[in-house]
Amino acid sequence: MNIATLIRPDLAALEPYTPIVPFEALSERLGLPAEQIIKLDANENPYGPSPRALHAIAEYPHYAIYPDPDQLPLRRALASYTGQPVERILCGNGSDEIIDLLMRLFLAPGDVVVESPPTFGMYSFNTGVVGGRIVQVPRNDDWSVDVEQLAEAVERERAKLVFLPSPNNPDGGVLPRAAIERLLELPAVIVIDEAYAEFSGESVADLVGHAPNLIVLRTFSKWAGLAGLRIGYGLIPEPIIEHLWKIKPPYNINMAAVAAGVASLADLPHLMDNVDKIVAERERLFTALQTIDGFHPYPSRANFILIRLRDGRARELKLALEQRGILVRHYSKPGLSDCIRISVGMPAQNDRVLSELQTLNGQY
Repeated sequence: MNIATLIRPDLAALEPYTPIVPFEALSERLGLPAEQIIKLDANENPYGPSPRALHAIAEYPHYAIYPDPDQLPLRRALASYTGQPVERILCGNGSDEIIDLLMRLFLAPGDVVVESPPTFGMYSFNTGVVGGRIVQVPRNDDWSVDVEQLAEAVERERAKLVFLPSPNNPDGGVLPRAAIERLLELPAVIVIDEAYAEFSGESVADLVGHAPNLIVLRTFSKWAGLAGLRIGYGLIPEPIIEHLWKIKPPYNINMAAVAAGVASLADLPHLMDNVDKIVAERERLFTALQTIDGFHPYPSRANFILIRLRDGRARELKLALEQRGILVRHYSKPGLSDCIRISVGMPAQNDRVLSELQTLNGQY
């Protein structure tokens, strides 16, 4: 019996998603102690979680008991944070799970999702997993979305879902509120992924519920330093969220994540101070990168900076930095092959990166 013949042909042919290598694996691969590695390739928070979150994880007494399937402690805390009612909030094992649930809810095989690349890779990946069809409307040269071209594609393809991050990954640009309001006129569900919203200070979360086809996704991975616990959530109109509750796994948020999420939301002054530090470092890093010959950094409203390099040196520079214990992101995607993306670190980390970039720049 050939088991391979039982596998869905479309999934057998699917290109796997390429995740970031874990910290421990990087340490082993590079032959460097973990404390010597500067990891700026995954937009993680260099300041880490709130001390209250770590304490809450350590002190939670009931890990032998299944978690609350209704996620009520975390959803109530999020209602206060977002200004949205509990009834419009659904938590997931990272916002990736909410993306997956939305795909499974709306897409039959062949149904269309529209995105605007370059952008977050999970939208096209998950579309393929459920047998949907991705339609891409490329961004303009300045990374802005061509809203009218996108609207035309939605109408032409009868798309069911549109996924747009704001700020966008990998460039950090924000989608104007007026553009989102224009897209909400379309006969499709518009999903705005606000994973980096705390760094931009801009959000359309207040429109959820007023627009029946708007969903906003958020995460604790970036601003709250909890990427390792996988806590995402969606702000979702009631006519949609009631069906998502039917298909989500019953115990999808573990109690360590709930405890850490609630404690983080109770420690906003500390965490938002860290956000302010990252934003200040982002601006300092951007200004310094502009002075390096052959580097073109793009303005960002997130916690990372995309840089275009001349002469196709991006991959070589990424590998050279890696040998020095500095991890940055390089892309092989069209339009990005001569780019690297650097997550904003703490001041000393950023100083080291700038020093190494200056040194290496003279070698290429």
